[in-house]
Amino acid sequence: MNSKIPFIIGAVVVVAASLYFGTRDVSDPPSFGLNSGQHLAVPQVTLTDLNGKKLDLTSYKGDVVLVDFWATWCDPCRAEIPHFVQLQDKYRNQGFRVLGISMDDGPKPVREFYHNYQMNYPVAMGNAKLAERFGGVLGLPVSFLIGRDGRIYARHVGETDASVFENEIKQLLARPTPGAASESGL
Repeated sequence: MNSKIPFIIGAVVVVAASLYFGTRDVSDPPSFGLNSGQHLAVPQVTLTDLNGKKLDLTSYKGDVVLVDFWATWCDPCRAEIPHFVQLQDKYRNQGFRVLGISMDDGPKPVREFYHNYQMNYPVAMGNAKLAERFGGVLGLPVSFLIGRDGRIYARHVGETDASVFENEIKQLLARPTPGAASESGL
């Protein structure tokens, strides 16, 4: 009888774990574009980039921002990053910014990658807690487009064609800066 107790306990644990994990939604939230989604406010977070500079997401209000969760070992991430470098160069003077959040385990490979890919935008280290603040990031890459008003207008899960990003960036840049109408007397 005593030899069956560990087996029974093990079986109960397996059943309980199966029920717990089997009923949870563990999928990445889906992608959405400019004309869908809830347009939630960007989470208030302060990060430190690879150079030790503090990055407060709320300080980007007034700009259109692409926040990209990525990793050096992620092939789709590696394919997207050169496009983000080009987009940053092309639209920077219009108020567009890119912010990379690496989900690597440590900064050493990220620094090497940053220099090899000639990234022209800040990169900070991320973690599961930060990803959760954005609604969860289970796979990579996951990118968010934030409007000038500090709201998330698009979420792209997986490698996304650069033309999709560029089209959405142009649309968001064309929208007025919050407060511009009241400042001009309109």
